[in-house]
Amino acid sequence: MDIRYATNPTDFKQYTTEKLRDEFLVESLFVEGEINMVYSHYDRVVVGGAIPTGAELKLDAGDTFRTEYFLERREVGIINIGPKGKVVVDGETYELNKRDCLYVGLGHKEVTFHSEDNGSPARFYIVSAPAHKQYPTKVLSIEDAVPVHLGTDAESNRRTIYKYIHSEGLQSCQLMMGMTLLEPNNMWNTMPAHVHDRRMEVYLYFDMDEESRVFHFMGEPQETRHMLVKNEQVVLSPPWSIHSGVGTKNYTFIWAMAGENYTFKDMDFIKMEDLK
Repeated sequence: MDIRYATNPTDFKQYTTEKLRDEFLVESLFVEGEINMVYSHYDRVVVGGAIPTGAELKLDAGDTFRTEYFLERREVGIINIGPKGKVVVDGETYELNKRDCLYVGLGHKEVTFHSEDNGSPARFYIVSAPAHKQYPTKVLSIEDAVPVHLGTDAESNRRTIYKYIHSEGLQSCQLMMGMTLLEPNNMWNTMPAHVHDRRMEVYLYFDMDEESRVFHFMGEPQETRHMLVKNEQVVLSPPWSIHSGVGTKNYTFIWAMAGENYTFKDMDFIKMEDLK
């Protein structure tokens, strides 16, 4: 479990490129045969990647939480971004195809990850937040998720948003999670930019080829910075930061949020003339 601490936006202004990447970028979350996790002090969110290639991989925080098991005081959202796999929760099996989502609520003692074909393993993306009550464990496939179509070709941001864990979908205490797919020849997301100082956000960029990159913009609206992000890398975005990006090609990303409130629409938009 890698630990990332919260950052003061005033200190952020002095960061070098290397420091920026050390604090906010998760470069190697997905490793075959392993489960890797990062604990962020922004709203106590944990992100992880699991690629089972033989023996099952177990959701286990070790000594980090000082609890008896991972979900003793937490909930978790899991999206498979690879070939078919399954998640076993206290003996009950949930099958996940690519882009399907599973929500697992508070109090479940054992969660394990498995691939249907170890030669072509599943790739499970994991996001967890603290929880105060138990909501039902459920799967929502991408076919059953309601698509929202946004953007235009003229603005290079034609995209489809799928909301999985939110107030009108899979229920949770505070975790929200969904996926955005950009259409071919469309590269921008979330511009004009916005902030939501009541909750943090995590971005996983994927479905990118080896040469593609996303320029991820962050920082206070008047003090923006950027990071170059590769396939299957994660950005931890502070509540005070914008979170927007443009790619060298179209791409897909998973967004997840946790924090003070529980509404997807809580955004403070920034006018283009106010960005610097």
